[in-house]
Amino acid sequence: MPLGGTPDCKVHSWTSELELLRKIVLNCGLTEESKWGAPCYTFQNKNILMVSALKEYCCISFFKGSLLSDDKNLLVKPGPSSQAARLFKFKNIDEIIKIEDDIRAYIFEAIEVEKAGIKIQFRKNPEPIPEEFEAKLEKDPFLKTAFEALTPGRQRSYILHFSQPKQSKTRTSRVEKCIPQILNGKGLNDR
Repeated sequence: MPLGGTPDCKVHSWTSELELLRKIVLNCGLTEESKWGAPCYTFQNKNILMVSALKEYCCISFFKGSLLSDDKNLLVKPGPSSQAARLFKFKNIDEIIKIEDDIRAYIFEAIEVEKAGIKIQFRKNPEPIPEEFEAKLEKDPFLKTAFEALTPGRQRSYILHFSQPKQSKTRTSRVEKCIPQILNGKGLNDR
């Protein structure tokens, strides 16, 4: 985290909220660890949730949030392509206090989901491969092999990236720019 420990770090905007969220989470019996530069909370070494500070809000993010019942519709998807994670978003401490009991209930449900060993059934390549990239894969067996060797998440990231532009020439340009990274076994955001 390049801004970590500096006055510009987003954590400074949400100090009270993050302290309360941390207290709630730890009181539910989870273990606090640092993963990906942020507090991650586990149960028997299994990831349950993360507490994060972002520019516009702070949040609790459940790794298997899509498996929670969410009868009260309190959770949101972090993005339109998210299959598993779900978030509680907070903009002030009063929002946390208002649903504190619900937060605990969702945490305990997430622990039960993990205890039961329930897995997320991810859709494999839920988005179609753009024809510009498909044509490249057909012409270049090395590229096809390298792409298929990537993790499903990295493959999906590329597919989403290539699919976004409306114009074919822009999609083609994106494919061309990413070929070296794919051949090197790297994801879209790896440097």
